[in-house]
Order: sequence, then C-alpha cells, then structure tokens
Amino acid sequence: MTGNQWIRLGTALSLAAVLGCAKADQAKQSADSTARNLTLAPTESTAAMTDVPAAAPAVPAPASKPAPKPKPAPPPAPTSYTLKAGTGIALSADDSISTRTAKPGDSFTATVSENVRDASGHVVIPAGSTVSGTIVRSVPAPNPRATGALELAVTSVTVHGRSYTVDGTVGSKDTVMQGRGVTKADAAKVGGGAAIGAVAGRIFGKNAKGAVIGGLAGAAAGGVAASRSRDVDVVLPKGAGIQVTLASSLTVSAH
Repeated sequence: MTGNQWIRLGTALSLAAVLGCAKADQAKQSADSTARNLTLAPTESTAAMTDVPAAAPAVPAPASKPAPKPKPAPPPAPTSYTLKAGTGIALSADDSISTRTAKPGDSFTATVSENVRDASGHVVIPAGSTVSGTIVRSVPAPNPRATGALELAVTSVTVHGRSYTVDGTVGSKDTVMQGRGVTKADAAKVGGGAAIGAVAGRIFGKNAKGAVIGGLAGAAAGGVAASRSRDVDVVLPKGAGIQVTLASSLTVSAH
C-alpha cells in the first residue's frame, strides 16, 4: 500500500471516529433530554393538578323539621250537668195567688227568671224554663193585725222540653197583704150590732127616738167591730219573685 493510500485510510478513520463521537454525543444528549423529561413529567403533572381549583366542601343538607305533633282530640262534650244541693233558683209567679181562693193541693207555675249555672259556669237551667209546684197551706189573716200563711212547694222543672223532679225549698216570696173589704159576714156583724143597739134604745129610751138612736149607735159599733175583724189575704201577685233553694242535687241533660 502506498503512502497516499495510508494517508487516505487514516483520514477516513479519523473522520469516522469524529462522526462516531458526534453521534455518541447526540445520542447521550437525546438520552439525557428524555431522562430529564421523564423526571419533570410528574412535577408538571402535579403542577397541572395543583392549578385545578379544589372542589368546594360539601354543604350538609339542612335538617328536616320534625313533623308537627297532632293536636289532641277535644274532650267529649258532657252529656249532662249537675246542680249541687244549696243552689238557688230565682222564679217569678205566672199568675196571682191569693189565700182568698187558693186551697192546699192546688197547682201553680212559675218561670225561671235568671240562668242557673253549675260550679263550672255551664247553664243548667236557662232563664224562661217553667217550674211547677203545689200550694201547701193557704190561710188568710183573721184581722189586719194578724198574719196569714201562704206556703208553696216546687215539684218539677222543664228544661228543653224534658221534665225533671225538683227537691227544693221555697224561701222568700214577694207577698203582700190585701184586705177583702165589707163582706156578707161583715154585714151580718153590722146588722147584729144595729139590732142590739135598737133593743137597748127601746129599753133605756122607752120611745121610738131612743130605739133609732140606739140602732145608730149599735150599727156604728158593729161597723167598727167588722172592720177590726175582717179577713186580710196573703197575695202573691203575678210576676212576683219566688226564691227556691235545692235540697238535693239536680242533674239535667245537656241536650
């Protein structure tokens, strides 16, 4: 091999060596770049993940309100009301009652003048209800200075069309005393006095004039006696007040 050929061969080998080194460096740089990219990838991914806004915390749903408790059922309406013994009942007489005509056992009626309530305030006997009763005693006063008697008893009360037996005592009554005036009996008393006076006039006067004077005197005396002995009635006028007190309890239906 000639010298020129050796020179050319050496030059070719040197160029090949240089190219090999260059390729090796390029491959190393490429490998380093790839390794660097692989190393940085998680960081970039983390950064990318960091850039995403964090999800808002879950807001708990508002607690539901408890269902309202059902209202308790109202208590059943009472079926009856009771008045205690000692309860007072105010009445007014439906008609006039007089010892001149009334007899024991006769009936009478009166009207409840005020609502009668139980201890809780319920109206048990409404005003306007009718009370029935009987006359127990009826005695006129024998003269204006004496007292007569008119005693009553209640037997029942009618409420909403139903009748209930009443055990009660009649207390005060708005009675008045009423004179009867001159009656036949009074006239007989006057006549008797006149006759006695006339007889006395004849005896003591011995003439008709004495008899007349005696008769007048006797009549006057008889009139005074009649006025003093005339009957006076106990009268309960129509609309007069009667007060009744229950002697025992009274139960009345509410309907």
